[in-house]
Amino acid sequence: MRRVSLDKIQSGAILAKTIVTLEGKVLLASGVEITEEFKKRLLANGITEVYIEDEISKDIQIHGVVHEDIVTEAKRRVKLMMTNPSLKTSIDGYQIMQIVDKIISDILSNRDIVATLSDIRSVDDYTFSHSVNVCILSLIIGIGFGYGSDKLRELGVGSILHDIGKMMIPQEILKKPVQLTNDEFEEIKKHTIYGHELLKKIRGISMMASYIILGHHERMDGSGYPYHLKGENIHKAARIVAVADVYDALTTDRVYRKKLMPHEVIDYITSLGSQHFDQDVVDVFIRYIAYYPVGTGVILNTGERGIVKKYNKKYPTRPVVRVVTDASGKMLQKQKEVDLTSELQYRIVDIWDI
Repeated sequence: MRRVSLDKIQSGAILAKTIVTLEGKVLLASGVEITEEFKKRLLANGITEVYIEDEISKDIQIHGVVHEDIVTEAKRRVKLMMTNPSLKTSIDGYQIMQIVDKIISDILSNRDIVATLSDIRSVDDYTFSHSVNVCILSLIIGIGFGYGSDKLRELGVGSILHDIGKMMIPQEILKKPVQLTNDEFEEIKKHTIYGHELLKKIRGISMMASYIILGHHERMDGSGYPYHLKGENIHKAARIVAVADVYDALTTDRVYRKKLMPHEVIDYITSLGSQHFDQDVVDVFIRYIAYYPVGTGVILNTGERGIVKKYNKKYPTRPVVRVVTDASGKMLQKQKEVDLTSELQYRIVDIWDI
């Protein structure tokens, strides 16, 4: 199995994962051959990538850190809540905590937590998918810090609601496909204040959630917004969500830019380090995030090309790679597997957009 853009799919490719909308409608079932007609159906629903099964990715399994049914249900419920006309006056805090508790339980059921987000997202449902994914990533960081159940729940609630203030921003600004004007960007920045004000009115939701919503765009050097807070003046939970927010945003396609690969975003976050982010948070984050996720196409220093088959948590840049072409790019009749932790003559030099 591997993840590919619709425009890269060759004839005869088989869909490896069922595509379901947040309303529960099956757009395309796993096991079907992807035709041009099916591609058009997916594109019409804002789907630009799918998982396929083919010869070079045979037997490679890709699993998210949270089960797909739980992620889909969480997104559906977040969408219903955020699009409810009564949002400006009420939020069902109990329902949010139920969602977060399910996610926490599922993450903790993993024996070896590695943050790989394997969901297929509709462009139109970006805000709701982003909210759930930032929650998952933030909880993983919280677990890395050794947070107990109560603190994890508070972190989860704040992170899943971190962008709720965007529901107060006009949709034509949120979905504008070109660069925003200065006035439009200033309005976007107000989502932190709008969300904070909204949550203050809701019973049963802790102050931590409000601090997260207000402070997840603040930066350690004071360059963030809305109040240009610095260092320890930014709540620790907001500093956690800041890293999760940037990672998920940059690894997702948007109408105005293409996504970056996970290793590129990790390098970006690491390079900014204590300038923008809490260094302790970054250190914990990179312990749990997949540098080259399973299914990623890679180029080795030998010129050979392959697909990551297994992630090595102790050595993130040295996974097990299934080599599928020789140095000239010709497909091998017999594939081979190389464990980069033991075969040190090999190293990854680039990504291969298969």
